[in-house]
Amino acid sequence: MHVNELRANLQSFGWPDYLVFSLMLAICAFIGIYFCLQMRRESRQLKASGSEEAAKSAASYLVGGRKMKIFPISMSLIASFISGITLLGTPTEVYLYGCQYMYIMGSLVLMGFCMYYIFLPVFHELNLISTYKYLEQRYNRSMRLFGSVMFIIASVLWLPIVIYMPAIAFNQATGANIHIVTPCVCVVCIFYTCIGGLKAVVWTDVIQTLIMFGAMALVLIKGTIDIGGPSVVWQRAQQTARIESPNFDLDLKERYTFYSLVLGGVAHWLKSNAISQNMIQRYLSLPTLKHARIALWSFIAGVLAFLAICGYTGLLIYATYADCDPLETKLAQRNDQLLPLLVMDTFGSFPGMPGIFVAGVFSAALSSLSTGLNSLSAVVLEDFVKTFHHEPLTETQTAFVMRSVVLIFGIIFVALVFIVEKLGAVLQLTITLTSVANGPLLGIFTAGVMLPWVNSNGALLGGVTSLIVMVWMCFSAQHDLVTGDIVYQRKPYSTLGCNYTFDGERRAFSSLPLDDAISPASEAPFQLYRISYLYFTLFGALLAIVVGLVTSLLLRESDLDAIDSRLLTPFVRRWLERRRSRGTRLPAGKQPEKHKTMQETTT
Repeated sequence: MHVNELRANLQSFGWPDYLVFSLMLAICAFIGIYFCLQMRRESRQLKASGSEEAAKSAASYLVGGRKMKIFPISMSLIASFISGITLLGTPTEVYLYGCQYMYIMGSLVLMGFCMYYIFLPVFHELNLISTYKYLEQRYNRSMRLFGSVMFIIASVLWLPIVIYMPAIAFNQATGANIHIVTPCVCVVCIFYTCIGGLKAVVWTDVIQTLIMFGAMALVLIKGTIDIGGPSVVWQRAQQTARIESPNFDLDLKERYTFYSLVLGGVAHWLKSNAISQNMIQRYLSLPTLKHARIALWSFIAGVLAFLAICGYTGLLIYATYADCDPLETKLAQRNDQLLPLLVMDTFGSFPGMPGIFVAGVFSAALSSLSTGLNSLSAVVLEDFVKTFHHEPLTETQTAFVMRSVVLIFGIIFVALVFIVEKLGAVLQLTITLTSVANGPLLGIFTAGVMLPWVNSNGALLGGVTSLIVMVWMCFSAQHDLVTGDIVYQRKPYSTLGCNYTFDGERRAFSSLPLDDAISPASEAPFQLYRISYLYFTLFGALLAIVVGLVTSLLLRESDLDAIDSRLLTPFVRRWLERRRSRGTRLPAGKQPEKHKTMQETTT
């Protein structure tokens, strides 16, 4: 049998699978309709009119009236974070390069402590809808607009990849063109996000999270049984050095080291959780800081469990195809189709089971897409429309703006899928491209909550400088990957045991050191953009902080007594308040200047 015939036989997506998949989409649409009707009932019950009514309508649509419960928010955080990028990209990463990447799980816990003590207390106390309003209160309106634009850029670079991932799985399972599947499914997501607001997004996320975990658990259990048990998976992984201890090499060009995974990993998780409207909007929908902190640790526990499942699945894929690499034979035509291939190989003869898996992958994508669209709606409304519209918006105008944003950006993201499919493996692609905007954003937010000396001029110069450098670094690095100037050495694989014919020579490949990462063509002079991609966000943040702090100190425009202490993280806040109480550096007899209240700053 030739590989093309085998591939066609594996695409056994029958009517039970389409039924399961359609049922998932129908449930999501129904939830959107339910919460749309609920919001209309709430709107009719509002006694206030004019701007107050519009404000309540916006709060209900964007943050669920700040009355959401911990369980659905925790599930929504997990679903929003675990996109198809994680679901398909992580097993592929482990299959190709081994388990070194999985040590990044430790940095997720460190990120949790940073969120717990540094960022959450500030954002939750401010009672915001848009995270970037903080930048106006801490710096000025220009910084707020800068932060909002950075978020939109990050979303434009991230969400098309999110949409692309499930289309790959659907293509492997059915052979359907990804550019036909993507718009059809995204219409459902745009529909329920547009009409149902945050409540619809959160509760569809709950359903989608359960589907994701269930689909992955089925694959893991059935695949492990078929291969002969966990011991076989472990043994085959050890034989090819896919199980490895942390790499403590100090070379910045090494793709994964202990330092890039810990230091770069913390920055990577922070930019996705601490300063992203996608995630903060969910924490702010909870009534108290205590609830938000519980949701944070529930989210971390769920993501750790899911990453562990995805990592093991990567080893399972290798154990299954140890003697016949599907990438070399083109049984899987793209790297990120390895997991869908395993599913079709394992469950192809079980009607409905491939449908559950594809529904799980699309659930991961739809949850991230709906979260992104809802957050973009909040940012455009709060940071652009209300900022430049001098008169209060009516409820009708508010609803029109929010839903129009969801529709317009949804269409843009679907169109950008045509570009994404030409840019390489998605896990590294996502982290690299999103660093363009998230590095500067993380820097100016971190400086804002932790460094009271940084003023608006310094923060703006730091953010713009970081943005320019990150654009050059990220796109240069991705260009070298796409053109083959940078090649990462994958782990050993073989085609000696294939029981089907394919184009090419049957061969086995000997082991080479993992990520002696740069190919001979790129070993020449050191290039900054060829450092590990995990350092990109950290580098961008540090550059923004250093430039911002140095500029602020040189300009000598910072007035620590004028800063509202609630805009600072608690331990910096306590230091500043002690300093004020002692009247530090004030001439004899002069009283400390009364700092601005939150109400004055907001006004």
